Amino acid sequence: MNAPVQQSDAPELTPRRIAAFFIMVFGMFMAILDIQIVSASLPEIQAGLGASSDEISWVQTAYLIAEVIMIPLSGLLGRMMSTRYLFAASAAGFTAASFLCATSTSINEMILWRALQGFLGGGMIPSVFAAAFTIFPASKRSVVSPMIGLVATLAPTVGPTVGGYLSHAFSWHWLFLVNVPAGIGVTLGVLALVDFDKPEWSLFDKFDWIGLGALACFLGGMEYVLEEGPANDWLQDDAVAILFVLMCTGGILTFWRAFTRANPVVDFSAFRDTNFAVGSVFSFVMGIGLYGMTYLYPLYLSSVRGYDSLMTGETVFVSGLAMFVTAPVAGMLSSRIDLRLMLLLGFLGFGTSSWMLTGLTPDWDFQELLWPQILRGVSLMICMVPINNLALGTLPPQQMKSASGLYNLMRNLGGAVGLAVINTTLTDTQALHRARLSEGLSWSNPEALAQLKTMTANMAAAGLDADKAALAQLSSRVARQATVMSFIDVFLLLTALFAGLAVMALAMKPPKADAKPPAH
Repeated sequence: MNAPVQQSDAPELTPRRIAAFFIMVFGMFMAILDIQIVSASLPEIQAGLGASSDEISWVQTAYLIAEVIMIPLSGLLGRMMSTRYLFAASAAGFTAASFLCATSTSINEMILWRALQGFLGGGMIPSVFAAAFTIFPASKRSVVSPMIGLVATLAPTVGPTVGGYLSHAFSWHWLFLVNVPAGIGVTLGVLALVDFDKPEWSLFDKFDWIGLGALACFLGGMEYVLEEGPANDWLQDDAVAILFVLMCTGGILTFWRAFTRANPVVDFSAFRDTNFAVGSVFSFVMGIGLYGMTYLYPLYLSSVRGYDSLMTGETVFVSGLAMFVTAPVAGMLSSRIDLRLMLLLGFLGFGTSSWMLTGLTPDWDFQELLWPQILRGVSLMICMVPINNLALGTLPPQQMKSASGLYNLMRNLGGAVGLAVINTTLTDTQALHRARLSEGLSWSNPEALAQLKTMTANMAAAGLDADKAALAQLSSRVARQATVMSFIDVFLLLTALFAGLAVMALAMKPPKADAKPPAH
């Protein structure tokens, strides 16, 4: 590791350094975008590869499992290989895996290449956060932090929109082919311009292969359990139960190796910093809100409103647009007001946007969803900038790479846990609401009888078997209303979560504005 550089000796922000950082940010955008770019186009991929409904979900799950393993590992690899070589290798491999995904002829090939794509893409994400807080002085964070915050939140939000457009305008293959020219450009740009640090190849001699295996079992098993558990009755499913045991065993071994080795695969020492520890909790919660809402909006529009992927993408694009507009405002505010106040306002705004959705009905459309989406997008950016600055802004440079990996890992794990809780809640409460609604539809209920009579008359006029068709339509209405009520339950949970955690912002300490820039 190079000796610390004093503030007076720190290199200037040259055009080359700034250009290199922008190229890295674009690479990170590609990696995060690909988490959600397939979400709205899975039916097209399923048809193209002849996959079953159980198999097609692994196009997304494989990417997430592999990425979540690489993200914390990237801290050690960044020290070994340097930012330049790690990022270039990750970008090149990600590009090759994207091409192989596009040329897949079977679902097994697709799952393999998606896993490789996720693993290599995961190496780019933490590197950008670490670079932002090591090559830029504190005075520039009001510009840099909104940029990486925007990418981290905007990419998964617009993923369904971009994916829906590409699959409609061209074919599902372009979900992956679009990465190829961009990935080649990122790889060459990073090799030519990035010079932030030097590799420490000697660390490979002490690499903890047992720790790597334990980490893969821990995080991979956790991601599988959280992804597959809600749909398979959790531990009642043999595969989920086996992976749960593997997750627990790998977790114990991971933490034991981390605290007993000089150069562990994952360095947890950053959690001694109060700001980083609390900021990681916030990052976890942001993952719940970010990925949870990105999942809920399309699910409602497709299952209740009957939208296709393109219509869904066009509707949910509002949040991404709100983030884009708010990013520079959030940057300016971060240098003028207390970051803890920004965080408090952001969480309260996100909670309010969730509360606005508790009035959901089966007829809500773009107009009714407009303002909740705008408030959500604005609040995400108001939250993300102070979380980045407070969590990473007070750490010493020697911890930055490992800390950045852990910080990003917490956001992804928050998303995984949030989606598991959301899916379980939707399933359980939908069955409960449907049972209660069905109880009220007795022959003694005059309102139910009046509706059934109207439906029967309409079906008879259409020349159908009136009695059976009317009962089927009434049952469909009950199921639809139960689904909407289960969505409302989830929105209430998210409201309580964000409102309850908003006060935790006061537990953080703002970084000193005149702090010396970290060494590189």
